[in-house]
This record gives sequence, structure tokens and C-alpha cells, in this order.
Amino acid sequence: MNKLITIDEAVAKVKDGMTLMIGGFLANGTPNRLIAALVKSGVKDLTVICNDTGFPDRGIGLLITNKQVKKVIVSHIGTNANTIDQMNQGTLEVEFSPQGTLAERVRSGGAGLGGFLTPTGLGTTIAEGKQTMVINGKEYLLELPIRADIALLYCTLADKAGNLAFHGTTQNFNPIMATAADLVIAEPDEIVETGDLKPHEVKTSSIFIDYIAY
Repeated sequence: MNKLITIDEAVAKVKDGMTLMIGGFLANGTPNRLIAALVKSGVKDLTVICNDTGFPDRGIGLLITNKQVKKVIVSHIGTNANTIDQMNQGTLEVEFSPQGTLAERVRSGGAGLGGFLTPTGLGTTIAEGKQTMVINGKEYLLELPIRADIALLYCTLADKAGNLAFHGTTQNFNPIMATAADLVIAEPDEIVETGDLKPHEVKTSSIFIDYIAY
């Protein structure tokens, strides 16, 4: 199967009202070319699952600034004033999830789990409306898994089969998000021939990747 598609072909798969997972941390490890094309496309009413909403002028923040997002599931929004303003105005729904909890919810979605127990968030607004359980005398929150229609990922290198390699912290959230969406598209800095990546360099296996956008 030929997994190579253009950025525009990739973005055409995103439809109004879809749920997207987008990798990265403060725009580091974020698929910026895919996001720029999404902004240009005008697709709207998106739900975005991400660590943060970046900055107003880059990363996921561009989608927020362009008012293409109706809901975000994030660990924080403090670096993007536009996210804060839209939340306060009631035009953007924000669901906060502690960073480790968010990562585990994504991992659980990819692993087919029904949820997991954590003490993080007990006694805070994070616990509102959630089921609690007592195990061996200790109270825990039940956190539910999350999945997306499409995951948009960044990687440093991809081979033509779809194996991905990352440099440094650019792998933030990308490998786990690859497991938790119905369709997964990776944006690499460079595409190499299948077999060029050494086994120890591969952090995300080709089995999880549907398309490589260039």
C-alpha cells in the first residue's frame, strides 16, 4: 500500500465536526504544515484532543484563533490568550485533564481499556461528575479512555512503510496518539526508504500509520 499523500490530500480527509488528536507540546512536535493547511481549508466545529493549545500565532493555536474549534480536551491553555477569551465568552468548550491523566486516557483508548483509576484530581473540579472507587482503603477517580476520528502527528523521519522516528522531545504525545484514532496521518520532516531506519530508531510502528503527508 502506498501511504504517501500530499498535505492537501491529508487535510481533505478532515470534515466539519470531527474529533482530532494533535501531537506536540507548545508547538514542539506539532504537525505545523498540516495545521496551516487546516486553517486554510476552513473546516470547522472541531473537537481537538491535545496537550495544550500552543500560542495564538503558531501550533494548534492557529485553529483556535481562526475559530475552527468548538471543544478542546487539554492539560492547560495558559499560553494562548485566545483560548482563554473564547472559553470565557462561552464560544469554546474546554475540558481540562491533568497531563499524566490525559496521556493515560489516550493510551487507554489505544489499548482498548475501559478506563483506569487515579488519585490525581480528587477534591478538585477535575473530579466533578466522575465516578470514584475505594481500593484497599484508598480513593481513586475513574478516568475514561478517549479516541479520535483522526490523529495528526509530527515526526522527524518516516520511512515509506510508515515507521516513525523522533528527535528529542518532538515525540511528545505523538506515539500514543498513533494508537488511539481511526485514521492516523504523520507529517515527517524527511521521508526515507523502507529499511533505512534502524530498529532502535523506530518509536512508532508502521502498523499504526495510515498515511504519510508530504
